[in-house]
Amino acid sequence: MRRVMFTYFTSDPSSRALCSPMLLSTFSHFSLFHMAANMYVLWSFSSSIVSLLGCEQFIAVYLSAGVISTFVSYVAKMATGKFEPSLGASGAIMTVLAAVCTKMPEAKLAIIFLPMFTFTAGNALKAIIAFDTAGLALGWRLFDHAAHLGGALFGMWYVTYGHELIWKNREPLVKAWHEMRTKSTGKGGGGKSN
Repeated sequence: MRRVMFTYFTSDPSSRALCSPMLLSTFSHFSLFHMAANMYVLWSFSSSIVSLLGCEQFIAVYLSAGVISTFVSYVAKMATGKFEPSLGASGAIMTVLAAVCTKMPEAKLAIIFLPMFTFTAGNALKAIIAFDTAGLALGWRLFDHAAHLGGALFGMWYVTYGHELIWKNREPLVKAWHEMRTKSTGKGGGGKSN
């Protein structure tokens, strides 16, 4: 089981499996603490992002963010030649955090163990991006800083432009898909016949 988990649930551009880990590694964590920390942040921002996007769009953005943040991590690993496996939901969670902070920059946030110190969501996003940029530039290995930056940039882009470009223009694609399915089931393509 360990070999399957390492092959398909950790992302590494030098692995024999490249595509499926881009999504599956989003659901894999190194430890219970790693998972708990990621799930706490996701839970903290989930009601805000769902109220902004709706359930279906949130799921689509979250899954896309997992793939996009892993792709950015792949590019950074190829550029630096540091092929270490990554795993975790933090790239996708950074998308959620960045989207909420971009849409509600004046919202007050606090750190769980230091609730007496509050700051705006906009300042939090700037600090996180600065931290991950420094981590990427200086070669820190504590986190996958490239995945965090990719997730944050995707979240900022999506709530600023992507929603209008993608989600609001999905109707022709959905209609074409339904027409294609209807034609294939009408020609004996395995669908029910009346």
